Amino acid sequence: MFAVIKTGGKQYRVAANDLLKIEKVSGEVGDIVEIAQVLAHGEGDKVVIGAPFVDGATVTAEVVEQGKNRTVIAFKKRRRQNSRRKIGHRQLLTTVRISEILTDGAKPSKKAAAKPAAKAEAAPKKDAGEAAAQPLFKAPKGEPDDLTVIKGIGPVAAKDLTEQGITTFAQIAKLSDKDIARIDEAMPFSADQIKDWREQAKELAKK
Repeated sequence: MFAVIKTGGKQYRVAANDLLKIEKVSGEVGDIVEIAQVLAHGEGDKVVIGAPFVDGATVTAEVVEQGKNRTVIAFKKRRRQNSRRKIGHRQLLTTVRISEILTDGAKPSKKAAAKPAAKAEAAPKKDAGEAAAQPLFKAPKGEPDDLTVIKGIGPVAAKDLTEQGITTFAQIAKLSDKDIARIDEAMPFSADQIKDWREQAKELAKK
């Protein structure tokens, strides 16, 4: 049996045990996620098509990996205006393995894989949550700068950087290549994009 599903604004034709990469969905490795937007399903010549989705149909999938896509670079240049803008983006992706195609309101038979974290659970849950919430950097004292002045940093990106302790031009200007690698790993910004911000911040920090 096959099914056509919609997730992340894209459509995929899937069957049991198919491995595919979709835009990020919440879940840890081993978790079972449900995709309720099933556009069609069938076997052979018998195909049921939804309007737009098939009632009672669900596709379940096991999370295999959480990762990122390759960096996509957008470069804009204005003739005779001395204006250049380079923006990079790395889409967060989730690799999943299709478990079951369920119809007529059937319930999934496969449950999430057991987490081998008995020792970790022995530690206080509050401490684990606080550790996960630690920002990448320690924010400097004083008034924060308006990071949106840097080309390529919008309000959303500025908020994300602030939450990770990056609040000033001087701080961005002093980022080392190792710091950039940490940001690239933890946030949806490419290394080339952050390096461009660093060069702009060096000029802004002088003012």
